[in-house]
Amino acid sequence: MKIKIVATTDTGKERTNNEDAYIICPDLSLQDWAQSQTPTYIPLNEYGSLLVVADGMGGANAGEVASEIAIKTIRHSFSKVNIEHVIKDKTIDVLLNSCIRDADEAINQKILEDPDTSGMGTTIVVCWILNDVAHISWCGDSRCYVYNPYTGLKQLTKDHSLVQEMVDKGEITEKEAIFHPDSNIITRCIGDVDSQCTPDITSYTITPNDILLLCSDGLCGYVVNKEIENVLDANCIDIMKCRDELLKLALDAGGYDNICITLASLIGDNQSVPIKPTSMQKLFIKLKRILK
Repeated sequence: MKIKIVATTDTGKERTNNEDAYIICPDLSLQDWAQSQTPTYIPLNEYGSLLVVADGMGGANAGEVASEIAIKTIRHSFSKVNIEHVIKDKTIDVLLNSCIRDADEAINQKILEDPDTSGMGTTIVVCWILNDVAHISWCGDSRCYVYNPYTGLKQLTKDHSLVQEMVDKGEITEKEAIFHPDSNIITRCIGDVDSQCTPDITSYTITPNDILLLCSDGLCGYVVNKEIENVLDANCIDIMKCRDELLKLALDAGGYDNICITLASLIGDNQSVPIKPTSMQKLFIKLKRILK
C-alpha cells in the first residue's frame, strides 16, 4: 500500500484566533512530521503513518494552548523507540489509550501551573495507519471518516456529545443534530479536571483507493455527511483538491468555527494514482446508495 497525506486549518469567518491544531507524519520510521502535505505517494512501511486533529476549547482561557499541548504530547508518544516496543509487544490499543490520557494529564498540569488557563480543554482524534489497518482513538466530537469511490463515505467515530446521545435515543435525527441549539455541548474531552479522560478506540481494514478524513467540527458540525461525500466523489483522484473543496464547503456553510482537515489517500503498490469508477460504475454505485 502507498499513502499521500494533506492537511489544512483555517480560523474561519467568525473567530479571531485558531484553536484547532493538527500533526501528520507520513513515515513514522523517519519521524518525518510534515507541515501540510506529502509531495507524492510513498510506501506505507512497517511503522506506519499518523494523523491527529485537536479542537481546542476555552476561548480566552487558551483553547489553542490545550490543543497544542495535546498535539505535542501525542507526537512524543509516537517516537520511534516507543512505537518499536508497541509493534513488537502488539500493544497498539494500549498506546492509543495512553497517548490521549498523557495529553489529558499534561493539560491538567498546565492548568495547575497557570490558573489563567483554567477552563481550557480540547477534543482529539488520532489515526495510526499500520499494516493496512487504521487504528483510531478519540475523545470529543472531532471525527474520522473513511471514503471509497465504490462504497461511499462511512463515519468511523461516534461523537461524545449531547446531541449524539439524543440521536442514539431516537429523539432527533442526525440532520437535526447539526442544527440543534445544543450541538456544541460535548460529553467528553481532554483537560476536564472534574472527570477522567476516557477515549474510545476502533479499527478499520484499509482497501486501495480509500481516503481517510479527520476533521474538527468546523467542518462536520456545519456540513452534513452527504455533502462531504459529494465533494469526495467529485475530487477523489486529487486529494489536494479534496482538501481545498472541503475547506470551501465549511466556509460557504458560514465558517462559524475554526476548521481543521487532514486527509490520507491510500492506493495499491501497483498503482500510481487512485482508480476512479467509470461512468457506468458511477451509475450503478449511485443506484446502490439510493437503495441502501
